[in-house]
Amino acid sequence: MVPIVMVSLLASLTFGLAGLPTDAQAAPKKKASVKDVKAMSEKDQTALALSAAPKSVAREAGVMVYGADGKLTEVRKSENGFTCIPTMLNLPDPDPICMDGAAHQWMTDIMNNAPKPSNTIPGVAYMARGGSHFEKNKKVVMQKEAGATVVKEPPHWMVMWPFDPAATKLPTAPNSSGSYIMFDGSPYAHLMVYQNPKKMN
Repeated sequence: MVPIVMVSLLASLTFGLAGLPTDAQAAPKKKASVKDVKAMSEKDQTALALSAAPKSVAREAGVMVYGADGKLTEVRKSENGFTCIPTMLNLPDPDPICMDGAAHQWMTDIMNNAPKPSNTIPGVAYMARGGSHFEKNKKVVMQKEAGATVVKEPPHWMVMWPFDPAATKLPTAPNSSGSYIMFDGSPYAHLMVYQNPKKMN
């Protein structure tokens, strides 16, 4: 089971980045916000969180939901090492994620501005409802900055490990193959696979 303290740290990132103004958030047809997700019932938040993963993973995954205080609380213990939460960055829509322990450590490190991730084995994370990232001059950037825009991602899964594009010959930007290395050139480089986790069952 993923330590609760790590997930609490993830919650801090969620609310910090979700509050940043973005073009997508300003759109008139913006869907549920983090605030809206927090207002959902425990049952609805649980369903949203589990929607991030393939059924084979969701079946025994742990779940954490937002309480009235805005903090994540464990409502179901993990039996397979994966923990799901109902939304992460929320740019612009709820983006639930389901992570194994190594991927969760990776997430904890990046939000704490650690020089590099400390997971010693590759981590796997699923985002079957898709997510979002920032792009500037057609290049993925790690955070919101002047001139950057929010780009919606399709359903995907990730391998949290410092892949080297020079060694692997993998592309470093979204492309028609559906696979690329995000954040290349940084210790937080990782593999993105635009493949719907729901089709893995």
